[in-house]
Amino acid sequence: MWDSLLCLFPSLLLFLVAVLLHWSPVRVLLECSLRWATWILWRAACWVLELQTPTRGEWNNGLADADNTQPRLVCKPTALAHHLLLHCHTLRRPLLAAWPQSDPHLQTLSSLLWPVEGTAGGKVHFTRDHLLLSDGGIVALDWAVGLKEEPLLGVKCEQHPGACRCLGCRSGPPILLFIPNCLGVVTPHLQRLCSLALQQGFYPVVFHRRGQGSCPLTTPRFQEFGDPQDLVQAVAYLRSRHPTATLLAVSEGSGSGLLLSYLGECGSSSYLTAAACISPVLHGKLWFEMQLPSLYHWGALFYRKLQISRYANALSSLMDVGRLLGGRSLRDVEERMFCGTTKPATGEDQSPAEGAKDWEAYWERNEPLRDADEVAVPVLCLCSADDPLVPPASSLPTSLFLHSPYFLLALTTSGGHCGFTQAGKSTTSWSHEAVLEYFRVVSDFLKREERRRSRSRAQGQEVGRQAQGSRLWSAAARERRRKAVLAVRRERHLTLQPAQSDFTEDLFNWNRSYTR
Repeated sequence: MWDSLLCLFPSLLLFLVAVLLHWSPVRVLLECSLRWATWILWRAACWVLELQTPTRGEWNNGLADADNTQPRLVCKPTALAHHLLLHCHTLRRPLLAAWPQSDPHLQTLSSLLWPVEGTAGGKVHFTRDHLLLSDGGIVALDWAVGLKEEPLLGVKCEQHPGACRCLGCRSGPPILLFIPNCLGVVTPHLQRLCSLALQQGFYPVVFHRRGQGSCPLTTPRFQEFGDPQDLVQAVAYLRSRHPTATLLAVSEGSGSGLLLSYLGECGSSSYLTAAACISPVLHGKLWFEMQLPSLYHWGALFYRKLQISRYANALSSLMDVGRLLGGRSLRDVEERMFCGTTKPATGEDQSPAEGAKDWEAYWERNEPLRDADEVAVPVLCLCSADDPLVPPASSLPTSLFLHSPYFLLALTTSGGHCGFTQAGKSTTSWSHEAVLEYFRVVSDFLKREERRRSRSRAQGQEVGRQAQGSRLWSAAARERRRKAVLAVRRERHLTLQPAQSDFTEDLFNWNRSYTR
């Protein structure tokens, strides 16, 4: 009998556990205990990796339901901002996930994990175009032409956006230009955004700087942090190839330095209709000088040195590559590469651009917001208060967003760096849906404003034609009255005029005197 009970004991124990798990108080207690244990383990891992750990209050807030957390929208009260608040529902309700999915480091690592560099990566098929620049440099444009799990589109023009370019159609889908971070890494976050944009009817194209993204380096220099000259030529090329398509742009992380510099330098002559920046770096100098967590700092520094060592022979003609590779931080590498350390050019190897004299002079011409007053394109910035890779939220230029009609800021309480994980959605980021919906709403707003201006212009022309017609009619009436008066005066003059012989001599002498 005891042997039978011992044999049945495991089954009875499992049955008892199953019954207890169906009891609601026990299930809630078990879930809280597991979360507490997970939080303790994660806090210990963050301490080992020298990462900023969440406090007890932040953890308690993370356990609460995150559906009610709304982003703080900072902008000038304009017609565009009012239209966005009414029609861009994603900006009003982010539905961000709770802890542990909302942990900033988990979100950041998930968005940056397994970076893919090159023409084919992730779930999107890319085809590459190399663009030769005016100084002999080369940049790359990766066109998204389809998803890997689906057959390549391209049978019909309305199905395959790239066919519009090949067949020379007069219209096509909006072109969405992606600008990766300053290291040129195409992250999984950017790939997922590219895939979602392709599914929603956009034509994605990824811009790669010279020497990045497997793009060859044909000039002995990299692109400065905020130098938009290469991007200006790339956007002009896109406009020439797609003259009727709407051009949009979105940047990821430190890639915002290039996008904002382009918008500020081009001003109203920019070909872009709207732009967005996800987790942007708005103060480049401050970002290079801040102390990043060791895990991110050494990873980014190693990748940057790997890029430099790949082109060591080409760069050695203008700079000391050994000194570059000996830098202990991203600031050291950036300063030694661009700030007065170039060797004098000899022979045919001429430097295409002179470096800055010092670190301060370098940022005078590379700060992303140096020409913010010249921006004439709506720009949406999605930022998170717990982003571990950018300066704190207190350093955001809120005065710019409150006074400029073109800058809009959506600030969330959580999201990490390019994370913004949603509750119940592990593959789709809130920033992806917000950016794509923002582009659609802004395009609709601009089209509506254009139609309104066209109607006002047509009404003004109609009123002008009516006024011109009335003026012509009044002028004709006045001309008829003038002719009638002249006819009456002529008759009176002929009636009262004396004989011509009495005044012939005087008139002749007066005319001759006037002529003489």
